[in-house]
Amino acid sequence: MAEDSKRRVFVSRRIPENGLERLRTLCDVDIWEGDLPPDRETLCTRAAGCHGVLSMLSDAIDPDFMDRVGPQLQVVSNYAVGFNNIDVEEATRRGIRVGNTPGVLTDATADIAFALLINCARRISESERSVHDGKWKTWEPLGFIGLDLVGKTIGIVGLGRIGQAMARRCHGGWGMDVLYTSRSSKPEAEGEFDADYVSMDELLTRSDFISVHCDLNNSTSGLFDASAFQKMKSTAVFINTARGSIHNQNDLAAALTNGEIAAAGLDVTDPEPIPADDPLLDLQNCVVIPHIGSATVDTRAAMADIAAENVLRALADEPMPHCVNPPS
Repeated sequence: MAEDSKRRVFVSRRIPENGLERLRTLCDVDIWEGDLPPDRETLCTRAAGCHGVLSMLSDAIDPDFMDRVGPQLQVVSNYAVGFNNIDVEEATRRGIRVGNTPGVLTDATADIAFALLINCARRISESERSVHDGKWKTWEPLGFIGLDLVGKTIGIVGLGRIGQAMARRCHGGWGMDVLYTSRSSKPEAEGEFDADYVSMDELLTRSDFISVHCDLNNSTSGLFDASAFQKMKSTAVFINTARGSIHNQNDLAAALTNGEIAAAGLDVTDPEPIPADDPLLDLQNCVVIPHIGSATVDTRAAMADIAAENVLRALADEPMPHCVNPPS
């Protein structure tokens, strides 16, 4: 392809170099190099006239954005599994293909979910802070007593790839009983984990640990609110590595403060980043990390490969590896 005929692609954050190199072989690539996401005006201005956009979850890809980029836009490839930042219906109406990066971050995200679970159960972050604060004076027979994991019950909300990977860790490694809710039952998973498909209320009342792995949509937004936390055991641990809007942050802070649940571990918040004055950050029984579920060398590189390939295939009018709105 001649240099002057290369398709223009805007990448809204720097991603691993392997993905960028693939794009540069066939495209004229513009990359936002800032440490923070581009503001709205910059995003729209830099993407204007481009044929493809490789976007992040922080980028709102809505009708206004599509108008400002122009009718030549053929593909938006999200560097994520989720795509709730994109108006997929509007993109489909305009003939814009939308890609994502599923599958490759399953194990990395499940590892983070389990790391948060064991951290909260055994009060690891809380006890580590006490050491750094100079509060460790001696071995304490009643110091930082946590929760056992073996033989307990894990409730999985959303038994997709990541939910199943989490269930596999909990059941196979710690002998936990598995309860789950999902859009539909998963007979194969039930056989592998001896899992029970239950109602949301039953999952809330029976689970010792609850881990969220569902999509963010109209039915799951605010799913974990005051009412949900009140139904949980006072010894329960809540883990969310899916999307921050699935839990109500103020209600979660109240539940942790009032002892309605024992602890929470979050890789996602609403908004992101979490404000420095958010009540959750003052709580010893809440662990918050900065959305690092997929942050391993291999996983992020694989995501970059898929996101770039989605762009290249769409621009060549070929089937994309992962398209959420394939042409009918």
